[in-house]
Amino acid sequence: MKGPAGIFLTAEWRHLAMLNYDIDPSVLVPLVPAGTELDQFSGRTMVSLVGFLFLNTRVLGIPIPLHRDFEEVNLRFYVRRKADDGWRRAVVFVKELVPRFAIAATARALYGENYAAVPMSHKIASVRDQSGEDRQRVSYDWRIRGRNNSLRVAVHGKPLEVDAGSEAEFITEHYWGYSRRANGSATEYRVAHPRWRVRSADEAQFVGEVAELYGREFVSALQGPPNSAFLAEGSEVTVFM
Repeated sequence: MKGPAGIFLTAEWRHLAMLNYDIDPSVLVPLVPAGTELDQFSGRTMVSLVGFLFLNTRVLGIPIPLHRDFEEVNLRFYVRRKADDGWRRAVVFVKELVPRFAIAATARALYGENYAAVPMSHKIASVRDQSGEDRQRVSYDWRIRGRNNSLRVAVHGKPLEVDAGSEAEFITEHYWGYSRRANGSATEYRVAHPRWRVRSADEAQFVGEVAELYGREFVSALQGPPNSAFLAEGSEVTVFM
């Protein structure tokens, strides 16, 4: 397993809409990278559908024209690995969608991630309701073979620090990633960012082609409303080799 070396990418991850679903762990077992095990929250195995903005992206310190600002939507689950410095809590991506072919191709080649390039867009709207409270709606939209897919959340109030031991902390506080290689090995990489502040969603919805995107085994978990949903502010991030 390869550990982190130099910096590969810097960017800002902003407006992270995170829809969280309970799932039968047997669905994920075949996808668990070598050397890791499924991580759970209060005995629950979870997947998260996450839409967010990549902004001010630099690869190896270089801004790439037309590839600095873009959307990403991914489906991820949670694992951990016992290292010399303790447990490393991490994410594994089932699939990641971006609007640029070059981004998808680079991530597949370097990290072994299941990236795909599709037409994508987003909307962020803020309004003040009758009580004088600020409300924000965030949506990510993409098309698969001419069919519309969308991820949407609505929140109100101010973002707050996540409580220690909470579900929001379990979902947002991960600083490692693992990917499963075709030869059975795994790649490990580190992601650095400050703790994110979040707002719980008043409304959350995913409409999409689950079987086509992720496989029929994910239909049961993703076809209903999420168990929880958050909007994280995000921050500057560093992704290491």
